[in-house]
Amino acid sequence: MSAPTGRQGRRPTIKAVAAAAGVSTAAVSQAFHGKGRLSEPTRQRILDAAGALGWSPRAPPPPRRHAAPPRGGGGGGPPPPPAAALRNARTRTLALVVRRPTDVLGADPHFSELITGIEGELAPRGYGLLLHLVAGAQEENALYRQLTAEGRVDGAVLTDARTDDSRPHLLARLGLPAVLLGPPDRAAAVPSVGLGHQGAAVEEVVRHLLDLGHRRIAYVAGPADLQHTRLRGGVFETALKAAGLRPYAVLHTDFTEVSAVAATRALLKGPDRATAIVYANDSMAVCGIGTAQRESLRVPDDVSVVGYDNLPLGRWLHPRLTTVDQQVQRVGAAAARLLLARCGEDVEETALDDRPRLVVRESTGPAPASPV
Repeated sequence: MSAPTGRQGRRPTIKAVAAAAGVSTAAVSQAFHGKGRLSEPTRQRILDAAGALGWSPRAPPPPRRHAAPPRGGGGGGPPPPPAAALRNARTRTLALVVRRPTDVLGADPHFSELITGIEGELAPRGYGLLLHLVAGAQEENALYRQLTAEGRVDGAVLTDARTDDSRPHLLARLGLPAVLLGPPDRAAAVPSVGLGHQGAAVEEVVRHLLDLGHRRIAYVAGPADLQHTRLRGGVFETALKAAGLRPYAVLHTDFTEVSAVAATRALLKGPDRATAIVYANDSMAVCGIGTAQRESLRVPDDVSVVGYDNLPLGRWLHPRLTTVDQQVQRVGAAAARLLLARCGEDVEETALDDRPRLVVRESTGPAPASPV
C-alpha cells in the first residue's frame, strides 16, 4: 500500500504543493502558518493543491510498503488525504482564539469568566479547550486554516463579533463547526450565542443616570469595529436623543488600561466635565474610578461610573461598582453546549436567558448641583 502521491509511494512534499499551485515553497508555508501577505485566492489555491496531494504541515509518514489493507476494503483506491483524514478524526478539543493584546487579556477577568463557563461544560464530557492569542485578522484566519488542516480541533468558539466579520464564512468553507459570541444574525454562516438584548441594557443604564439628574453623560467604548461597540453606542445615542440630549462624548479605546485612563482624563477636564461615564467593561470602569480619585474627584459625588460585565472585582471596590450583568459564565456554557451539539455530541440544549440587567451599587449617585 502506498502513500497518496502517485510517485512510487513517496510522501507528498511542500515542493509538490508549490508546483501544483504555481507558487513558491515560502508561499505554501505562509498559507498554513499566517506569515507574510497572501491574497485570499492565492491562499485558497494553495490549500486546494495541498488537499489534492494529501499534504499538510504535519502530515503523517507513509505506511510501510507491506502494511495490511484497511478493514472492509481491499486497497481499491488511495486512502484519503492526510488533512481530510485528520479532519474526520475526533480530537475532543475545541478552540478559543482571542484577538486581544496579551496585557489586555491578563488584566481583564472577562475572559476568565468566559473560559470558566466553557470549561464547565467541556471537562465533564472529556473535552479540552485549546486557547490561542493572536494579534490580527490575518493571523487569526491563518490559524483556523492550520488547525483544520492539521486536524487539531473539532470546533471553535468565535469571540468579539466584528462588522464585516469573515470568520464565520471561512470556517463554514473549512467545514469546522463554530459558534459565534455575538448578536443574533440570521444571515451568518454559524449560530450565535449571547448579546441578544444589549440594547435594552444600555437603555436601562441611560434611564438610571437620567433619573439621577445627569445630563453630561459620556461613553468609553471599545474598538469601533466590534459589533457590540456599534450596537451599544447606537442605543446610547438614541436613548439620550429621546430625552432631548446628546452624548457628552463617545471615545473608542483598545480596552487597555492606558487608553481607559487617557479617555477618563479627557472627560474630566474643565468646568463642563462629564458628570457620568459609562464604560464598555468593568476593567476600564475600575481604571476610571482610580483616575477620578487621583484627580481629586469623588465617586459618585462628583462623577458617577458604570461598568459592564458584573465581574466579581466590582463588588470589592470602594465604592462598589454599578454595572451591567451579562452573565458571562452562562453565555460561555451555552456556547459550549451548542458547539458540542454541532460536533455531534448528545447534548441537551437549554434556552439561555441572556437578558442583561443593571446592578445598581455605590458608584452612581445624583448629579452634582454644579461642576466642582
